[in-house]
Amino acid sequence: FLIKKLKMLVKTFGSAVYGVEAISITIEVNVSMGDLKYYIVGLADIAVKESLQRIESAIKTNNYYFPRTKIVINLAPADIKKTGTAFDLPMAIGVLGASEQLQNTERLKDYIIMGELSLDGTVLPIKGALPIAIQARKEGFKGLIVPKANEREAGMVNNLLVYGVEHIKEVVNFFKDENSLQPVVVNTRDEFFHAQYEFEFDFSDVKGQENIKRALEIAAAGGHNAILIGPPGAGKTMLAKRLPTILPPLSLQEALETTKIHSVAGKLPENASLISKRPFRSPHHTISDVALVGGGGTPQPGEISLAHNGVLFLDELPEFKRTVLEVMRQPMEERRVTISRAKVAIDFPANFMLIASMNPCPCGYYNHPEKECTCPAGAVQKYLNKISGPLLDRIDLHVEVTPVAFNELSNHTIKGEGSESIRNRVITAREIQTERYKNENGIYANAQISSKMLREICVLDTVSETLLKKAMERLNLSARAYDRILKVARTIADLAASNTIKAEHIAEAIQYRSLDREGWAG
Repeated sequence: FLIKKLKMLVKTFGSAVYGVEAISITIEVNVSMGDLKYYIVGLADIAVKESLQRIESAIKTNNYYFPRTKIVINLAPADIKKTGTAFDLPMAIGVLGASEQLQNTERLKDYIIMGELSLDGTVLPIKGALPIAIQARKEGFKGLIVPKANEREAGMVNNLLVYGVEHIKEVVNFFKDENSLQPVVVNTRDEFFHAQYEFEFDFSDVKGQENIKRALEIAAAGGHNAILIGPPGAGKTMLAKRLPTILPPLSLQEALETTKIHSVAGKLPENASLISKRPFRSPHHTISDVALVGGGGTPQPGEISLAHNGVLFLDELPEFKRTVLEVMRQPMEERRVTISRAKVAIDFPANFMLIASMNPCPCGYYNHPEKECTCPAGAVQKYLNKISGPLLDRIDLHVEVTPVAFNELSNHTIKGEGSESIRNRVITAREIQTERYKNENGIYANAQISSKMLREICVLDTVSETLLKKAMERLNLSARAYDRILKVARTIADLAASNTIKAEHIAEAIQYRSLDREGWAG
């Protein structure tokens, strides 16, 4: 009996995720006569090698036979490292097929199978179901079998049959009878467009602070980074949280990119579909370098990649470790992060808007209209020096936030402008920029243009140039402020639907360079 049964090699197919892309993996299972030994080869990590104990328990618990002989499992291509527990299910199906307990093994070539097994055969969720589904369709597989919790995520990919399973028995029965499972149907477009404008927050909740709202509108319209400086309780965090509500809605392509990153990081909620709103990430100031930019033994996306196509909010910026802030400089310029290891280099996208907030000094009350600053001499400058010049150089708008007067807070008759009307103006300004940069690769907003392009696009008339020259001399603005002022002025002109930059646009842009003024911190 054993000689007859245990001479088979069966291939199943899985997938490994690297960065935000997937690579199909062939899982070859050979059950043959020989010593009682189990081998998993093909550069598998410890989590993959431990899977044999889970597989054996899951098979035996469900009254199947686990061969007590030589089993060799090869994960090909063998030179790519395999990590995680998602190979449990395809390896278990391979063992059942190789021991002839699974019929119709020729159908295995049509399906990618992924899932972690518990000891009783329950199939547990995995990371990266979306990029796995995209790769499966690209390589011409008929279908994809994933845990039930991941079926809607994978089901976003059209022209691919996606089956969600909760137990290993369902997979075995599926290969006996294809009609035992029904593919999931996800109406991605309808769900995506329906949920785009459902926000928890709205700018109409904010009392007063009209000048700050205006600054954030400019930041949203041009994709500019901004820093909010003000005392505790002035509303910096409240304003920043509402920034995503005025950004242009995600396109389907942007939503797919964003969802892939969250899928790989395991940040998608159960039964999640396509991410429909721009992400807002707000890491604590104790965050490490790796957690912010990504990395680790098995490279994972960090907070700046999770904020891709959205907003990264750094509250109390000077409290972050200097090294953490400095590693952001290159990703802010290149809009991607490269994680290099000995055998592999992985790119994670990181096209985000940085919004930071900070107190003007350690006690928080420097320049406060009512409360007196208690910091010793030199403490304010020392506090500001925690933020390096090169990082400030990448922040276009410096906005001073003042406390809201009691009269404005207690006035319930006047309601602030809502996010929808602000968002409509932002979308109009972005459309102007899209048309302007349609021939420029990778440039979609004013904040992204180079110094060379700046001279061509931001041409000033004599009045505007004279105003800017006087402002730089009188306010002692630094040289790096010049380009930033021009970019912001171009965005202000776009919001006003003006083809040229006028003196009033330059004047408003100059107001947003507080930290560049010599003597601002005493």
